[in-house]
Amino acid sequence: MPKKVSPSDAPGRKADNNDLTRREAVQAAGAAVTAAALVGAVEFPRIQKVRAANSVVNYAVIGTGSRGTYHLKHWKNIDNSQCIAICDISDEALKKALPEAPGKPQTYKDYREVLSRKDIDAVQIATPLYTHFPITRDSLLAGKHVFCEKSLVFKADEVHALRALVAERPRQVMQVGLQRRYSEFYQTAKQMIAKGMIGDVTHMYAQWNRNPGWVFKKTAWRLFKEYSGGLTAELASHQIDVADWMFGAHPEFVVGVGGIDYWKDGRTVYDNIQLIFKYPKGQKLMYSSISTNNHLSMFQGERTEFGERIMGTQGTIEITVGTDNEPAIGLWYYEPGPKVEAAAKKKEGPAPASASLLSTGKGGRPLPILLAKDQIGANDGFLSKEMKFARRWLYSKGVMMPEETKNPVDVQLEEFLDCVRAGKRPKADIEVGLADSTAVILSNIAMDEGRRVYMEEIGKIGKA
Repeated sequence: MPKKVSPSDAPGRKADNNDLTRREAVQAAGAAVTAAALVGAVEFPRIQKVRAANSVVNYAVIGTGSRGTYHLKHWKNIDNSQCIAICDISDEALKKALPEAPGKPQTYKDYREVLSRKDIDAVQIATPLYTHFPITRDSLLAGKHVFCEKSLVFKADEVHALRALVAERPRQVMQVGLQRRYSEFYQTAKQMIAKGMIGDVTHMYAQWNRNPGWVFKKTAWRLFKEYSGGLTAELASHQIDVADWMFGAHPEFVVGVGGIDYWKDGRTVYDNIQLIFKYPKGQKLMYSSISTNNHLSMFQGERTEFGERIMGTQGTIEITVGTDNEPAIGLWYYEPGPKVEAAAKKKEGPAPASASLLSTGKGGRPLPILLAKDQIGANDGFLSKEMKFARRWLYSKGVMMPEETKNPVDVQLEEFLDCVRAGKRPKADIEVGLADSTAVILSNIAMDEGRRVYMEEIGKIGKA
């Protein structure tokens, strides 16, 4: 029998050899697969009643690896909630997570025991991708509200099965962990697009590079296709969702190229991917993720690894979510072009030098995206206006940058609980999550088969 391992932190090679083998990864994943697949013997309670707006929601976190423990730290910031259980099949993972958890939750190694507790209203699932669907399914059947990390599901048949299951349970909240939808910067960028501030949006570029990338000695499952969606699922899924949101549509088809070109360690997922998604109005998302260099040609070199560039006929937005150690960034570049040059020519005398330079390739300094707290309103008093003017002046000089009021991770957890209490539908709901998972699944098929894959193909794949 394989040694029990955490579904969030499956082990890699032995200490005396850093190269992973497929056999060891299969053994490492075995216990988690078995635990997630055993279903049906427990008599689950009915859905919890909708609570009052200020009532305490009892929740459990299933999967206490790196992501689950990260979320436990953020749960400490959330009022009117109580963590009463954490679960992982690894004693080590539970031991590391317990000090980070709010309160004194009871620990479990079998998630079905967590689901059988009648005093648990909601669960957060932060286990590996290949276990998302069985644990989410069982949680919904147990009457729990569910917050599941992205990607929401792993296989095509799970897309259809989860959609049907959620439709049968409209009173239960189903939310997916796509925190960019809860960022003030991204919400402001969406408003700017809606108002036409960057013209007609035609293209988006996104990347998530790492160096070194995908060298996981303790998370071997991520390196093998049997258990992982690779770079597409673990990284690109966030940014594909941003494109869907900003374009206001889902892609029609995807083409792509992936390869195992540098890390010759036995993995079966690609160590680099390049994807192009085509949207109904001709808009395109160009995506890249590599594992040998983390340079990011955005934000004037202030950040590495990941970000998005949204390009319109009258401007460009560069944007990235913050981390616990780095603030979010949102920059707005005005698009110089014929309109400005034509306006300059209408004036008497020669056009000013700045106008003539606009069409020669010279760029301008970016403007910071202003959040709602920096907008000057009719009800602002004198001091409030002066403070906002002062901040905006400092922003323009690069002395300081706008910062979000709250971390989007906290905001999405707060909304989850609000939806649990009020029976509302979250921003990152079931359809957002399934559209994102569909794009991930079909992108990997496009790279594997070397062809254009249409999103409508999901309707045939995975159905009996």
